[in-house]
Amino acid sequence: MNRVYLSLGSNMGNRESNMNKAVALLVSHGIKINSASFIYETEPWGSPDQQNFYNRVIDISTELKPVDLLKTVQAIEKKMGRKRSEIRYAPRPIDIDILFFENLIYTSESLKIPHPLIHLRRFVLIPLADIAPGLRHPVLGKTVTELLSRCDDDNAVTRLL
Repeated sequence: MNRVYLSLGSNMGNRESNMNKAVALLVSHGIKINSASFIYETEPWGSPDQQNFYNRVIDISTELKPVDLLKTVQAIEKKMGRKRSEIRYAPRPIDIDILFFENLIYTSESLKIPHPLIHLRRFVLIPLADIAPGLRHPVLGKTVTELLSRCDDDNAVTRLL
């Protein structure tokens, strides 16, 4: 089984329900949920003129290979009503990002592992620190706690649930 960390975000409709449905759909695809962070309400990153997000990070185990996991999460996003747009960081009912996949460093046209923006986003680092504060970034060599202490992102991240 591969240990993977996923980031979930939603800023359309019932944001909490959307994240719960995404987790249920992941489980229906044979993915085991090991742990989940608290849910946070966060200011939108990259495109501020939209509703705040709910964000969380989950620790999963899966037999899927990275590209197959990407196809699975994209199928879940589509099933939940996400429409890919030319507008980067557009509002969406669900967004699922692969943050880490074991200690793998992987780059293709469609997928980069670890996610290349982890260290720039408090809305990822704070929930990731809930469940894996000592996890070491395989490229940057820093723990999640260290990355969070150096993160310049000043968007509000408020713990809800």
